[in-house]
Amino acid sequence: MRLRLSASLVLAAGLAACGDGGGMGSTPGPEPRAYFMGFTAIPPRPDNALAIRTVDLWATRADAGLLLYDPPWERLLAGDDAVALVRANELGLANYFRGKGLAVLVASIDATDGLDRAQDSPALRALGRSLTEPAVRDAYVRYVGAFAEVIRPDYLSVASETNLVRAIAPPSLYAALVDAAVRAAGEARRRAPSTRVFSTVQVEVAWGRLVPGGPFVGIARDRSDFAFAEVIGLSSYPYLAGFVEPEELPLDYYARLVEAPPLPVMVIEGGWTSASLGGIVSSPDKQRRYLERQARILDAARAAGWFQITFTDLDLGAIPLPSGSIVPLFAAIGLVDTGFAPKPALAVWDEVFRRPRRP
Repeated sequence: MRLRLSASLVLAAGLAACGDGGGMGSTPGPEPRAYFMGFTAIPPRPDNALAIRTVDLWATRADAGLLLYDPPWERLLAGDDAVALVRANELGLANYFRGKGLAVLVASIDATDGLDRAQDSPALRALGRSLTEPAVRDAYVRYVGAFAEVIRPDYLSVASETNLVRAIAPPSLYAALVDAAVRAAGEARRRAPSTRVFSTVQVEVAWGRLVPGGPFVGIARDRSDFAFAEVIGLSSYPYLAGFVEPEELPLDYYARLVEAPPLPVMVIEGGWTSASLGGIVSSPDKQRRYLERQARILDAARAAGWFQITFTDLDLGAIPLPSGSIVPLFAAIGLVDTGFAPKPALAVWDEVFRRPRRP
């Protein structure tokens, strides 16, 4: 359930240098927030100017930026220097974020298919390669190390939605992910000691929602297999897992995952669609109520961060998609539409952002 578009969309801006009762109401109150807040550079359509405009619009209502990358597999496996690749590509967007005055830079590097966790990444599959190969894992470690050295983000994720990969991918792919992530985490720490390294889990899977009516599962296995994690990244799309109303989410929706021993949590991706699609019935008001509930859940967990992965909706007519793509399920989770007109949820975000941040 990972929303991850092509690298050209994510990189576009670099060319410029997810208990109880009802919602909390439209005004969350003056109490401080513990978490930083931000977005990615993904624009509504694959257009450089729109990517820059997207960042410029959300940077005034954020104190953090999120970088999402798939490794440049073809060039890595051809033997290209990883540091040179990062300097030529990823560094531009990181510098643009920093130039906007964002206090925190978080990056997530994905080793599997963000839209189908049962598989290797599309780029690897196109090459006829797999993370199960030692040489591919070695390339991943080199890339993560180079990224950490050049970009030096405050936080760096080296494995995404690990519980979902374990649940639906072949055991060999999950084992390969564990090996690659553990070694990559060590390399990142060696080359950028100040960067906090972590992995992410899928919240609905942890709550047993992969199967209707399933029991709470938790993330103990993930914390054991990825014991290097200094924070737990969260991916959460409750509307895709049978939740009909935002108020159905318990206030300990995040906090319960890390009760013993406690670790900080950070929402890396997630949201609630403002549009109905298939069997999902939603609306802009329901999305607004979700952000209200989300803020209460984050407060209860004393979360470290909250990223809304897309600031804008996605213009599906302008994005090439393969047949059967699940991207339409995520196309309306933005806080503004494809023309940058605000949706009701944006006012909630802005109100929460105005609360003073005290980690």
